[in-house]
Amino acid sequence: SACSVGYGGIAEALFKMGLGNRIGFKMRADMTTHQMFEPMYGSIILEMVSDSPTGMLLGETTKEYTFESCGEKLDMAELQEIWESKLEPVYPYRKAGPAVEKINGSLTAPAAPKIGVAKPKVIIPVFPGTNCEYDTAKAFARAGADPEILVVRNLTPADVAESCEALVKAIDASQIVMLPGGFSGGDEPDGSAKFIASFFRNPAVTEAVRRLLQQRDGLMLGICNGFQALIKLGLVPYGDIRPITACDPTLTFNTIGRHQSMLVHTRVASTGSPWLSKCEVGEMHTIAISHGEGRFVAPQEVLDTMLCNGQVATQYVDLTGVPTMDQSFNPNGSVLAIEGITSPDGRVFGKMGHSERSGEYLYKNVTGDKYQPIFEGGVDYFKV
Repeated sequence: SACSVGYGGIAEALFKMGLGNRIGFKMRADMTTHQMFEPMYGSIILEMVSDSPTGMLLGETTKEYTFESCGEKLDMAELQEIWESKLEPVYPYRKAGPAVEKINGSLTAPAAPKIGVAKPKVIIPVFPGTNCEYDTAKAFARAGADPEILVVRNLTPADVAESCEALVKAIDASQIVMLPGGFSGGDEPDGSAKFIASFFRNPAVTEAVRRLLQQRDGLMLGICNGFQALIKLGLVPYGDIRPITACDPTLTFNTIGRHQSMLVHTRVASTGSPWLSKCEVGEMHTIAISHGEGRFVAPQEVLDTMLCNGQVATQYVDLTGVPTMDQSFNPNGSVLAIEGITSPDGRVFGKMGHSERSGEYLYKNVTGDKYQPIFEGGVDYFKV
């Protein structure tokens, strides 16, 4: 593992590294207090199997969950409790919340496309603030698709108009539109994905999306920031770009009141969507999340309709696979522990977890299945 050193110095960095992996540390005997807490911006602490040929050796990790320095041994579990509970009155995170039932959806899978494609084309528009396009393109390429990244320019009105025209042409030439994660427009003004939603409400872009979904049997996927855009457009849960009212679902600020970045466990609740065709109901995955506005909320009437249609695709669950409102597992407090939803026909899928962030040598000390085959499901849908 590795960690950059900040204002708290070596001691702070080592402490946080220990917490993240529940590993103890024994500092080398001649380290002074000044050396331990001196700000060392730009420095990096590396955890290695053997001595490094360069740099300064700080000490060694231990199986015992303690922090040992200057002849004193401190209980890391006790330090962790003190550290985490400090802001509990301001940002409470230990409230379990009400029980949540497992959802087993029965969405009817859409018919196969009229014309099959051996290698479907995927268009990935990149807006100012998007930051997941490369991982997304790699995931689609791994699944057998032909991904194309299209940069949306907004420096001048002419740039915006040209980008709209380019995206329309790209959508018409593609089978899949993918909206990747990030912080488009800096999540301003006062909310996420508004720039993407405004761009897609351009009449020409809107009609291109409708042709894709309604005439050419195409698919759409949105992850994190992309999911936020799909919701604000109405593509989920309604399946079409439409005006949004106060009675529609949305993704709002996490209940904890801050950004959350962690690995979560999700459970597949419905497999009717082409995106989830390679999964089984009840299947669990360990997925990375990173967002400040991921809490799914909706009026009860809308929830009832979605449940009846089998549109709840995935839920946040605990280690035993039970959906929960516990913030340790449901990081944003989504109603019914909802992590992802689909359109009524399953062609459009939006989710908060970054399924594209998987690959060899990632999360080596984390249990669970980190590979969720949604990209393969979407690509294979076209191989009729």
